[in-house]
Amino acid sequence: MVERAMGLIQENFITSSGPGGQNVNKVATAVQIRLDVFALRLEPSVFNRLKTIAGSRMTSKGEIVLTARNFRTQEANRDDARQRLTAMLEDAQIAPRLRKKSRVNRVGKEARIKAKKSRGTIKANRGKVDW
Repeated sequence: MVERAMGLIQENFITSSGPGGQNVNKVATAVQIRLDVFALRLEPSVFNRLKTIAGSRMTSKGEIVLTARNFRTQEANRDDARQRLTAMLEDAQIAPRLRKKSRVNRVGKEARIKAKKSRGTIKANRGKVDW
């Protein structure tokens, strides 16, 4: 297992299953990236969104752990893991738009009630026919 630390991100190279034939038994091509989220000092709202997005990939210590093993080379797996981590962090930065409560005017309310009454009479007329 080869390990690299660069600031907040740690990379571990591990042996992988998947494509590569005998190569996967010899070479550590899969990458495991760890990011300490607490060290990023995110706002609480952004942190909560990131926690939701990360799901089970976030540990109780506040680390996001991503494993990439889709490709045959370390470089491709490293790029894949970094892109996924970047996308996760960017998605957490975007605040959801607040829903505005819709308001129905008087005419709309009357039309809705009229439609409900007509549906009710149609349904009330269903049933057993008394000959």
